[in-house]
Amino acid sequence: MGLKRSGVRWLGAVAALALAVAACTQVLTPTAGEPGLLNVDEPGGVTTSVVDATEAPAADTSSAPSESTPPETATDPTTGEPLAEFQGLTLELVTDAVAQPTMVTAPVGDERLFIVERFGRIFVYDPNSGLLDIPFIDLRDSVLANGIEQGLLGLAFHPDYASNGRFFVYHINKSANRALVEYRVSDTDPNRGDPATQKVLVERAQPPDSGDIRHYGGMVEFGPDGLLYVSSGDGADSRGQGQNPDSLFGAIWRIDVDDGDLYAIPADNPFVAGGAPEVWAYGLRNPWRFTIDPVDRLIYIADVGQERWEEIDVASIDTPGINFGWADMEGTHCFFDGECETRTDLALPVLDYSHDEGCSVSGGVVYRGAAIPELNGHYFYGDWCGQWVRSFLLVDGVATAQTEWTLPDPGQVQAIGTDSAGEMYIASFGGTVSKVVAIRDG
Repeated sequence: MGLKRSGVRWLGAVAALALAVAACTQVLTPTAGEPGLLNVDEPGGVTTSVVDATEAPAADTSSAPSESTPPETATDPTTGEPLAEFQGLTLELVTDAVAQPTMVTAPVGDERLFIVERFGRIFVYDPNSGLLDIPFIDLRDSVLANGIEQGLLGLAFHPDYASNGRFFVYHINKSANRALVEYRVSDTDPNRGDPATQKVLVERAQPPDSGDIRHYGGMVEFGPDGLLYVSSGDGADSRGQGQNPDSLFGAIWRIDVDDGDLYAIPADNPFVAGGAPEVWAYGLRNPWRFTIDPVDRLIYIADVGQERWEEIDVASIDTPGINFGWADMEGTHCFFDGECETRTDLALPVLDYSHDEGCSVSGGVVYRGAAIPELNGHYFYGDWCGQWVRSFLLVDGVATAQTEWTLPDPGQVQAIGTDSAGEMYIASFGGTVSKVVAIRDG
């Protein structure tokens, strides 16, 4: 590998979104150009990494996943009865009626599923009646979706959504700026959001040296600390943004939406006294999708790669200020900084894989559902070009039990999400949303 692990310190719990996809529906292979750039029409992305403050064994970044061995027996958490032997996973189609879904999520304790369409609408799937014809909210008048990486990219429901009706979206607006916006549910219809409640929290144009319409990031999610985390790509300005803690680009933000006029800055954000105060971590290229596991308080970041490597970073949310290395590093390899192997300030991914296997990593969730107890704690992710789904279990900072799952055509994986019960769903660029279910013997 391109980095000597003996010289690297591990900064948080250990390293973990991002999707840069093609401007057409077939799978494309990225072409290498100037370092830090890909053709606009090519699927490209980010690579990131994270580290722990104590010395830890190097993560296994072998690109060939091994088969995991689940427990011989598992019990139904509801009935306590033994489950039939676990044989593998398959997909059950939920809907194919949403165009280019970018996210699947649900409010706490809500049985409905919310599906985000890139072109600006959010739909409700009711398990009792199916996909509702009328969108939960239609933001097409506000959303610009000309480029494949533009559009309505993220959705997060407030932890107290059931009582306050607040939800947050991340999209590219008609001025081609990335925008973080708050809305509220309708006072009269729980299946409708109210566009009139729009409150713009953040709006940023692309970096001045970008000249491109890529690398927006776009994930939003509340952590168990009640704070809102937001991923922001480098705007295709890798040299100017990735290693700049004064910039909101190429970073994960962390803000308090329950205080301040628009929002407040948490007191322990790392750059409150200097730098961009919203920034929680930096050194990312295009963190299209991340997830926060509330059980272990870890953030898993899938950062889309540039020239050669895709990566998964994992870090403790209690360790702010992590530098994931882009654009000095790509995955565990030197990129702009040819001497990166001598540095101890950059975070390593727990896993990276080469463009021989894919070209655009799509995270991903940690499974905490009840239906497949054999996979509790396993992190699932996919690749947009490779059209596969893999998982691993993080043990002492090492990606163990690496598995590539045989699934019936998951498609170009845009996102993996969960419902409020923690069960997994895969959203594909082709327009399908499918539930991940266990295959059992008998």
